[in-house]
Amino acid sequence: MASDSYDPAYFPRLADKEPHSFWFRARSRLIVWALRTHFPEARSMLEVGCGTGFVLASVHEALPALRLVGSELLAEGLAIARRRLPDDVELVELDARAMPYEDEFDVVGAFDVLEHVSEDEEVLAGMRRAVRANGGIVVTVPQHPRLWSAGDTFAHHVRRYTRRELTEKVERAGFDVVRATSFVTSLLPAMVASRVVHRVVRRPYDPIDELEPGALNGVFERMLGGEQRLIARGVSLPVGGSLLLVARVRG
Repeated sequence: MASDSYDPAYFPRLADKEPHSFWFRARSRLIVWALRTHFPEARSMLEVGCGTGFVLASVHEALPALRLVGSELLAEGLAIARRRLPDDVELVELDARAMPYEDEFDVVGAFDVLEHVSEDEEVLAGMRRAVRANGGIVVTVPQHPRLWSAGDTFAHHVRRYTRRELTEKVERAGFDVVRATSFVTSLLPAMVASRVVHRVVRRPYDPIDELEPGALNGVFERMLGGEQRLIARGVSLPVGGSLLLVARVRG
């Protein structure tokens, strides 16, 4: 992944926001749910693009027996992750397009990573090499190209995905999709309104500040918690700001 796929200067600010942000807290719970539900037999997991290690910390707390490895291109993110994580979580600096692992992990995850990479299919191919024959992947990405905003530019995104695009790319990499659902569905009207306001007003925009929106933070977290309960009951939400996909290696 190119070094301009993320600005490392934002890692410290992000690490401060993550433990309190409705978005990161709710997403981590959804990821843990996906792991428990779809890979209950898993003994190992690699996270591609682990950033500051927030997801890894959540997974380690929920599934302490799981061998966890976090990979990240940027050393600045790994330095924060190392301080955040216990010593039994392995951290490695690597480019996911040149995946060194083969048949190593039961699960490989990429959580809001693929949208940063022009060569996303190379990353998916690397994830396929790294995962064992009876394993699979869990992926989250921003959804709906029409929701493109200054926040995507700020975050160095290359794209926002449609469900069809992500599904087809995952299938070409050698996986069968077993679950795909939108999330951040209940906040979609607020997302659209925010984008309209910023386009009209054209004021300076820092999306990191939106990750913990004051008094609304708890309200938004409860709304996303309601979405997770629906997803756990088998509902596939049709639209939303983000997309969760679970797939297994094609047998």
